[in-house]
Amino acid sequence: MQLRLQLGLGKIEAETLVFSTIEGKPLSPDNLSRDWRRFCASKRLPRVSFHSLRHTHASVLIASGVDILAVSRLGHSRASTTLNVYGHVLDGGDEAAAKAIEGLLK
Repeated sequence: MQLRLQLGLGKIEAETLVFSTIEGKPLSPDNLSRDWRRFCASKRLPRVSFHSLRHTHASVLIASGVDILAVSRLGHSRASTTLNVYGHVLDGGDEAAAKAIEGLLK
């Protein structure tokens, strides 16, 4: 943001994407991936794709109990798609449901 102001470009517009050029235009996915690989290499981090980061983010949200509708806002048009992709994270759901019913019946 400071660089934009120094260049006289003003504040970032509300609809500007997180990963954008200095002018606020969307970054090319290929350029973003290339820059990310270079960053990881420079920090000696494992080579992980942006898609893997998104998958990890969604998995952690689901495992932490975040509502599936909120998680589906990461890009799926339907929560059912999110459940199909990340359903494996919900292991133990049957046990949690049984404990909830047991608690109500006591």
